[in-house]
Amino acid sequence: MCLIALAWQAHPDYPLIVAANRDEFHARATAPARFWPEAPAVLAGRDLAAGGTWLGVTRGGRFAALTNFREPGRPQGSRSRGLLVSEYLQTTQSPAAYAAAVMADTDHYSGFNLLLGDADSLIVLSNRGTPPRALPPGVYGLSNHLLDSAWPKVERAREALRAQLAAPAVGPLLDLLADDAAAPDEDLPDTGVGLALERLLAPPFIRSPAYGTRSSAVLLMGRQRIRFVEQAFGPEGPGERSDFEFDYERPAREAPIPAAVSAASAGREPGAGDA
Repeated sequence: MCLIALAWQAHPDYPLIVAANRDEFHARATAPARFWPEAPAVLAGRDLAAGGTWLGVTRGGRFAALTNFREPGRPQGSRSRGLLVSEYLQTTQSPAAYAAAVMADTDHYSGFNLLLGDADSLIVLSNRGTPPRALPPGVYGLSNHLLDSAWPKVERAREALRAQLAAPAVGPLLDLLADDAAAPDEDLPDTGVGLALERLLAPPFIRSPAYGTRSSAVLLMGRQRIRFVEQAFGPEGPGERSDFEFDYERPAREAPIPAAVSAASAGREPGAGDA
């Protein structure tokens, strides 16, 4: 996931609204959003190269999403960052408890930002400078730097979401994610990838033959029902659309944090790219 605009406790009917784009190499194998057979409460796409995911929700109202921290030249972590999302979605630990477990063992991951939520709280953390903290009500933007960094795509997506809060709907939220307008060179960040690549990566929606926006997702978490829509894309244009709507199913009890989170020696293969 490379761009997330979200509104937390900013709408009377939707405690959480999310609009997000996942950018990745087109050649990286990916499964569309589905309820997972081995974890029937989890709704998410899947990175078939490493088994994790970039964004998902559960029938119990848990939410998680991840972006990579852009830092060219640093060694790849030994574990896939996408596993942080998939493992959180399969436990009923509080966001704060899970975040604490993650932060106790971050050296095995490349740079990431992680959002962890449930009906009561939304936590943001990063292993590149943000210890876990609960977000107050508001509208936020996140890309491949820290929360609300002053990148053109972050500011455009965040303000476009803010403008829709009077009447949030799937179609207009997907439209804001389709913004592929270039940003002025003077507004671009300098992340060490060179001007040509900064220009390519600057719009909310990225287009190129090898790398680009692979999917756009909208999540409307109401007080009783959840709506999740994912639109896939390939180099030639739109692909499959997945659309789910369901009532909450509150979890009966807590489950332990997966051992792989607290023990990096679990031995899973890391992903080569950005789940």
